[in-house]
Amino acid sequence: MNITFYKYQGTGNDFIIIDNRAGGINLTTAQVKKMCDRRFGIGADGLMLLNTKAGYDFEMQYYNADGNESTMCGNGGRCLVKFAYHQGLRKSTYSFIAIDGTHQATIDDNGWVNLKMQDVHGIRKLYTDSELNTGSPHYIKPVTDLRRYDVYKEGKTIRNSNGYKEKGINVNFVEEDGDDNLFVRTYERGVENETLSCGTGVTAAALVYAHNEAGFNRIDITTLGGKLAVEFDKTGEENFENIWLCGPAEFVFKGTIEI
Repeated sequence: MNITFYKYQGTGNDFIIIDNRAGGINLTTAQVKKMCDRRFGIGADGLMLLNTKAGYDFEMQYYNADGNESTMCGNGGRCLVKFAYHQGLRKSTYSFIAIDGTHQATIDDNGWVNLKMQDVHGIRKLYTDSELNTGSPHYIKPVTDLRRYDVYKEGKTIRNSNGYKEKGINVNFVEEDGDDNLFVRTYERGVENETLSCGTGVTAAALVYAHNEAGFNRIDITTLGGKLAVEFDKTGEENFENIWLCGPAEFVFKGTIEI
């Protein structure tokens, strides 16, 4: 079977996207894994199907690079919105459903895609580190000299430590970079390596580093793949609402693959 696919990236977090609105595409774990392989396949951090869903503009079905269907991917969601736009679905505000529930999204005149994330209630403190869920589970670790930090080694160690080994966790290393700015690098489960950017990860980092005790916050994020921003309202000590992940999402190329 020949499948037409599209490659998109959001700050270097890259995805294979397949239009499945007509239905009929059912991929196995092995097929997804091979397509995401950077040597024997197309190469990507994950794969998404654009599905139809009654009551929504579309459904997002997301797979990690290991071939398994996974939890929410923020940069993936933003790329899928841009893909829907390029396929002719033009809306002032998009409404779609993903594995963690309903999301809204908008596209700015400069091409940035703004994705509304789920509310977050609760941050687990682990000494100087933190753990929270922003659609996917995340571990936040503050560090210094992050550009020279061994993210692969340290991230893999935490991800496979007791308590996380079975289900996995995404590990984010964070360095403050001036007022209201963070530099974030992420080791992602399912990819089992560092990615150039992680949308739910930078969202988690921004919430942990909220600078306002209450009310509106905007945190600008630098990743190895580019710039993102997270805006949100802090409504309590560990309560966050109206969370938006904002950043670029760009088409890379289109092709066909036989599977």
